[in-house]
Amino acid sequence: MKRILVTGGAGYIGSHTVLQLVDQGYDVVVVDSLIRGYRDAVDPKLLREVDLHDGLALDAIFGEKPVDAVIHFAAFISVGESMQKPEIYFNNNTNGSVSLFTAMHRAGVKHVVFSSTAAIFGTPGVSPIAETVPQAPINPYGESKLMTEHVLDWFDKIYSLRAIALRYFNASGADPKGRVGERHDPETHLIPLLLRAAQTGTPVTLFGEDYPTPDGTCIRDYVHVTDLAQAHILAVENLMNGGPSNRFNVGTGKGFSIRQVMDSVERVTGRKVPYTVGPRREGDPPELVADSSKLKSTLGWKPEFVELDSIVQTAWNWANRK
Repeated sequence: MKRILVTGGAGYIGSHTVLQLVDQGYDVVVVDSLIRGYRDAVDPKLLREVDLHDGLALDAIFGEKPVDAVIHFAAFISVGESMQKPEIYFNNNTNGSVSLFTAMHRAGVKHVVFSSTAAIFGTPGVSPIAETVPQAPINPYGESKLMTEHVLDWFDKIYSLRAIALRYFNASGADPKGRVGERHDPETHLIPLLLRAAQTGTPVTLFGEDYPTPDGTCIRDYVHVTDLAQAHILAVENLMNGGPSNRFNVGTGKGFSIRQVMDSVERVTGRKVPYTVGPRREGDPPELVADSSKLKSTLGWKPEFVELDSIVQTAWNWANRK
């Protein structure tokens, strides 16, 4: 049985990936500091509460049993916060990753799938975005992830650490079986904020309605979290089967504006979403839509959730769990 170490496995995308790995018969160990993860999002038997900067603790975990590959999610993810506190993003996201990769090298682990982001592209000016589009981040979050991709390039050249970076777009939805879902504190993601407004009647703030888009609000590619999880599993299997280092964009290829997402939430919930309009958030590009054809052709990835309403429905089911 292959053993996969998952960092950030108590977080949103990590916890969904852990469930799918276990469902598919993998031996999983989760490393999470729980600074922003949730203890109850992961089986306690799998969890090791460790910060990635703690090299000795990582050595001990790698020494428990041989690890075949690592899936690396652990990161801070808020664009807005990164514009206010860039230092914690470079320290946590980039320096923490260097500590992890160094521990992997010491343990002789040669395969890692890295959770990257569409934020590395900045404001690309083209849509959809292929892997060949130049990377020019406009916020420290995106820069911290791009720096980590560069670190991986050098670890591959020097230490033969083979890595696949998945540059995904807007993760959304919840486990269709209702086992885990989306939680952030504070919540910054659009769909759960809209659902909360529909539930409570408290207005949600839309940041900017003067973008150069058809309705003035930002356009994003919403990819369901279980489809993202499956992309990570396909990537790690590709590496363990001898595949080379690579980079892939992950999204549905469909872009939806904030107002279109609001319309979807109103259809699914049967409730109006109260809202106010605020100024643009610094660091937000007008449009980010993925070209995932390389991922589909190379790894055979095929998203199950391609309709926005079906994605929102799983998030609504999670929001209404008992």
